[in-house]
Amino acid sequence: MKYALTVAAVLVVALGVAGIVHGEADDSPGLQLLGVLLVLGAVVFGIRNIRGGS
Repeated sequence: MKYALTVAAVLVVALGVAGIVHGEADDSPGLQLLGVLLVLGAVVFGIRNIRGGS
């Protein structure tokens, strides 16, 4: 289960990066912000999941 959550976090990071790239191409600051928030949230979730935090 731990690995599935880590893989999900990696996929969300990829989705966030895609949002940042597409937002930059379309000159959309809102999409870039959502992408950054997705990446940051997934990284924090992934680190907490690997460390075994609550």
